[in-house]
Amino acid sequence: MSQLPDILGPYRLTKYIRSGSSSQIWEAIRDQKDRFILKVLRPDHWGNKDEIALLKHEFEVGSSLKHPSIIRIHEFNMEGKIAYLVLDVFSPLNVKQALRENHAQVLVNFAKIAEQMAMSLGHMHEKKWVHCDVKPDNFLLNDDGVVKLIDFTISQKAATGMLGRMFGGQKVIRGTRSYMSPEQIRGKPLDGRADIYSLGCVFFELLGGKPPYTGDSPNDLLQKHLTAGIPSVVVQNDNVMPELAALIRRMIAKKAEDRPSSMAEVMKELRASKPFKVAPKLPAKAEAESEE
Repeated sequence: MSQLPDILGPYRLTKYIRSGSSSQIWEAIRDQKDRFILKVLRPDHWGNKDEIALLKHEFEVGSSLKHPSIIRIHEFNMEGKIAYLVLDVFSPLNVKQALRENHAQVLVNFAKIAEQMAMSLGHMHEKKWVHCDVKPDNFLLNDDGVVKLIDFTISQKAATGMLGRMFGGQKVIRGTRSYMSPEQIRGKPLDGRADIYSLGCVFFELLGGKPPYTGDSPNDLLQKHLTAGIPSVVVQNDNVMPELAALIRRMIAKKAEDRPSSMAEVMKELRASKPFKVAPKLPAKAEAESEE
């Protein structure tokens, strides 16, 4: 198997971060001082036209977005057969990892995290994009509770107008099963309300420790998104305020028209009341460590 070279164009790879299904994430340096993140196609995908097209599409989407809660993408480059993106440096920790490592910390910062998530997606929707893969893994999180939305590989233009709603469906169904809206599963045309559904699933997981639906098989899980009753996060965490639990249930309504109509509406309701009956606190040991 081919090995990634130490240098790609003007960038010298300095630190491996993680590998995904088709790409590797590296920290890199340019001009001996400027630090960046490189998203590089894995060696088994070098020269793969479909994967190169997806990476180029991610650049097209990401470079059109300018928001403090969205990762900035600077360049799409080819070095021989190797395609890569150049992004801003930010925390390598994603919200999924943060949930596993310190759920209590996520609960303490829930209001701040949730607001940034909604704002980032609201900006995408204003630019007529639907993210299509909203999940905890696609939000980076730093120690100060700052969030950045990432990964626009399967993002698509929102279906608008009668023609868009009639003919804007997906030939290939892509997404992550635990967070996909019913219309995404069915390959229907999508608008921002599909992301609202997925974000509702994310909020449920942040508060309750697991997504709203789990299944015995991939098809069982998809079927639950389509037909199962809508759970309340209060069953998993009875400290959640009824107003927030009701908002999340509306966000994960089966029909798009039964959900909040926009991220602005989600934001308004998030800000209207406190999320918890009793403010969550870090365990004494974790609290002491965070003050050091």
